[in-house]
Amino acid sequence: MISVEITCVTVDCAEPEALASFWNDALGWGGVAAADDGSGAVCGSRDGGWYLEFVRVPEAKVTKNRVHLGCSAGRLDALDDEVARLCELGATVAWEEDFAPAIAEVYRNIVLRDPEGNEFCLSGGEPTT
Repeated sequence: MISVEITCVTVDCAEPEALASFWNDALGWGGVAAADDGSGAVCGSRDGGWYLEFVRVPEAKVTKNRVHLGCSAGRLDALDDEVARLCELGATVAWEEDFAPAIAEVYRNIVLRDPEGNEFCLSGGEPTT
């Protein structure tokens, strides 16, 4: 019997409350709780479940993430609007994945960076096999 489940993803960062606020707004979650001393912050869904935790660390991010969040905009025709919304919140576009034309007609995946440079994916549509 497996009893392990993911409850949170922890992100090292310079400004925990600011980064938690970005992700809370990006995901439309229920708010941010931050430590009084600025050492950490969390955000999560209004319905509970897993959450994101942000912890202040002294070192800056220096290389590509080995693990990143994969997000979906849902429909393919909603992807560009969601990318624009996330960029207004402080994200930047890193690159878009290249797919064969038959896949690209129904699915796209864009790699973005949050305000502290952490990569995450935003896809739209449904990939076919």
